[in-house]
Amino acid sequence: MDLEELTAEPEWIFPYDYMEVGDSFFIPTLRPAQMTYVADIAAKKSRIKVKIYTCEREGHLGIRVWRTA
Repeated sequence: MDLEELTAEPEWIFPYDYMEVGDSFFIPTLRPAQMTYVADIAAKKSRIKVKIYTCEREGHLGIRVWRTA
């Protein structure tokens, strides 16, 4: 098994359709820049505005996505 297979991201389904302004979710990832890009593009397709920050939760690196509008 090579490094690419070990760090491959699963396919995520973002809960944008069910979120209200102020709601947030955390996605664990080893590639926060790539996941930020993916989450931002998905938000634009859903026509909502989000703020995305790289953070750590319970010892896991990831991103937190807040719905702002």
